[in-house]
Amino acid sequence: MKNITLAILTISILLASCGNYDPRTEGISSGTLKIGVDDSYSLMMDSQVFVYEQNYKYADITASYMPEGDVIDALLKDSIQAAVISRPLTEEELNFFKSKQRFPESLKIATDGVALVTNLSNPDSVVTMEQLQRLFQGQDTIWKQINAASSLGKINIVFDNNKSCNGRTIKEFFLKEKSFAPNCFAVNSNDEVIKYVSENPGAIGVISLSWFSDRDDPKSKEILSKVRPVGIVDPSNTDRPTLARRPYQAYVFDQSYPLRRDVYYIRTGLKGSLGTGFASHLAGEKGQLIIHKMGMVAATSPVRQVKIVD
Repeated sequence: MKNITLAILTISILLASCGNYDPRTEGISSGTLKIGVDDSYSLMMDSQVFVYEQNYKYADITASYMPEGDVIDALLKDSIQAAVISRPLTEEELNFFKSKQRFPESLKIATDGVALVTNLSNPDSVVTMEQLQRLFQGQDTIWKQINAASSLGKINIVFDNNKSCNGRTIKEFFLKEKSFAPNCFAVNSNDEVIKYVSENPGAIGVISLSWFSDRDDPKSKEILSKVRPVGIVDPSNTDRPTLARRPYQAYVFDQSYPLRRDVYYIRTGLKGSLGTGFASHLAGEKGQLIIHKMGMVAATSPVRQVKIVD
């Protein structure tokens, strides 16, 4: 009899606790999450957050868009619990978190490309890797040095921000420890890059290909109506090394477009929190399909390539 009474009491407690469960408490599909996102990936992350919150109504994700340098600063100051940037954490940054008894987790979610764009009136839309190095180092500063027949004058190269991933990526490819040439400068956003290039025939802009690679997106269509993506000839390509590759998804996928970089989701919050659930979404089917649709190369989803033979 005593055992029966104890069993009834246990079941009653369990039922009561189930009835008091609040789905809005912190969990993998509920609670709050603050993410810092490099501006280059704002269009993609808007879609990711929207889809996740539609599927999980008790999830509240706030994405703040800022230059990569500011995202890292916010992560180190613990004002955000996750980040989307185009590099993993450095050894120094990992050691900082380790000193705080924190162990960040990095997840590769995509491969992106850095795109160069020119004014629509500029007929020179192909450059070589060697020419790019000379441009960024300031050895070539006028269009006649690229094409002797060009009627354009000075080349101005514009980035979205001094702390952006685009500037850092270009520096890693072409400058190492050297400084940018005096004709390289930064504005405040990707939109300002597009505006400057569209209004200045001799300019070159540096942005992420994700800003114009979704050909069905109105924003992408607007950008492509104002600027032209530049093709790059890379002699290190084993397949047709003289062929110019433009910043398109298929060329990033087959690694023939040279200016590539991986994109990471970095989580510093506790396991079992909303940051974990959102990581699973980004790496899962829905998240990867969004990345694919945005024109980047998803980490786990192949790109379909069609070869047309004349």
